[in-house]
Amino acid sequence: MLTNSKRGTGAITSLSVPLPPPPPAPLYVDMDGTLLATDVLWEMLILLLKSKPALLLRLPFWLLKGKAFLKRQLASHIALNPALLPYRETVVTYLSCEHQKGRDLILATASDQEVADRVARHLGLFSAVLASDGTTNLAGRTKLSAIVRHAESGVFDYIGNSSTDLPIWQQASHAILVQPSRRLLNEVGKTSRIEAVLCPQQPSLTVFLRMLRVHQWSKNVLLLVPLLLAHKFDDPKRILAGVLAFVAFSLAASAVYIVNDLLDLESDRAHPHKGSRPLAAGLVPIPLALAIAVLAAASGFGIAGALLPKLFVGMLLLYQGTTMAYSLGLKRVAILDVVVLAGLYTIRVLAGSVAVNVPDSPWFLAFSMFLFLSLAFVKRYAELRLAEGNGGSNGFLAARGYLPGDLDLLRSVGAASGYVAVLVFALYINSPEVHTLYHRPVALWLIGPLLLYWVTRVWFLAHRGRMHGDPVVFALSDLPSYFLAGCIGVILLLALLR
Repeated sequence: MLTNSKRGTGAITSLSVPLPPPPPAPLYVDMDGTLLATDVLWEMLILLLKSKPALLLRLPFWLLKGKAFLKRQLASHIALNPALLPYRETVVTYLSCEHQKGRDLILATASDQEVADRVARHLGLFSAVLASDGTTNLAGRTKLSAIVRHAESGVFDYIGNSSTDLPIWQQASHAILVQPSRRLLNEVGKTSRIEAVLCPQQPSLTVFLRMLRVHQWSKNVLLLVPLLLAHKFDDPKRILAGVLAFVAFSLAASAVYIVNDLLDLESDRAHPHKGSRPLAAGLVPIPLALAIAVLAAASGFGIAGALLPKLFVGMLLLYQGTTMAYSLGLKRVAILDVVVLAGLYTIRVLAGSVAVNVPDSPWFLAFSMFLFLSLAFVKRYAELRLAEGNGGSNGFLAARGYLPGDLDLLRSVGAASGYVAVLVFALYINSPEVHTLYHRPVALWLIGPLLLYWVTRVWFLAHRGRMHGDPVVFALSDLPSYFLAGCIGVILLLALLR
């Protein structure tokens, strides 16, 4: 703006220039639950259990020296890979935009300094890192004091997600909340100016059902197979026992699935499909997942112990123990991993026989042993093919105990196992036992070609890279498999007719 004024014979011209806006206040960023959709303390505890279980005995002594000391010891024994941690993309995008505007970003976390530094280096957004140092646990008012000392002007903004951050938000110029509960949002709104709310949605029921892997419960239909084969499906008591066994087994299995997902957090995040699992993606907090696992296991064993035979409880314990052994190490032993997977299917069949109080059929056990072995080979072969197609075959194969050249052998042995299962079925048709159960056993020969077709088709799909995950779950969502099952059901009815 120009102004002219005349005083006497002279003229004065003045120029008024608007002042630039003040720079934005530095933004201090919480890490656990805010920048990350997880808590690295729990992540390190899970990794310690998986890789160095003997050190778990030291945890109480570390904790006696303070939470900061515990975190420092964990960080010194566990090397978290920052690239495999579940970052909140919305928060990272927001911080990236602020960084491009020239805003000063400081990572302020209660996690150990070593872990926080790795995360900061990985993202490249932060000018400084404030973290726990092995003596001081940087949380709550302790973190507030560190921020006030660090902020030169005394003015700062803060982004967090927990009620422990309330004292910091009260001192901050602006509050930014990440996935807050309604109660926390109201509390912060009473004392602070809320600038933004990021990731407002809480985990939905669908997320928890996915974590429980409810779709995998379909495999527990195998517990009802002995009831059908013994032709006892007209006995209400046995049907009720079978249903209870299904529910108990499903709940106990879900507990194992949660523990398995916790132990496989890093490998699942590196997987092209498993990275979207609720725990790998950080959609469910680890402590909550552990609590749900305990509740599911307690419910399953409670039903089994109160309403089913004691031997069934033993079978359920055998299943859980075998699954845990598989998760902790057996899945990394070539061939044995596949045998164990097949055995888990067979345990279901045996448990079903115990629950409904019908004798085991040696013919069906032999048939199921070879068929489930073939399906276990399909599962492993499909995983290795997928890893090979995504360029990570060598690392994934080595982690499973296999070499790249083993794929052809897996395909050959697996398909052969499926055909042996069909051979066992053919021998069963000629056995004396079949004549006591079926009036027209000759009709059962029609099932053989259908089984041969199904086994061959499953392996064709696996070879073409179209088989993802468990083949039993695949079959329960595959229309041709349903059509073949319907045909087999009709044939069984024909064989029963007089």
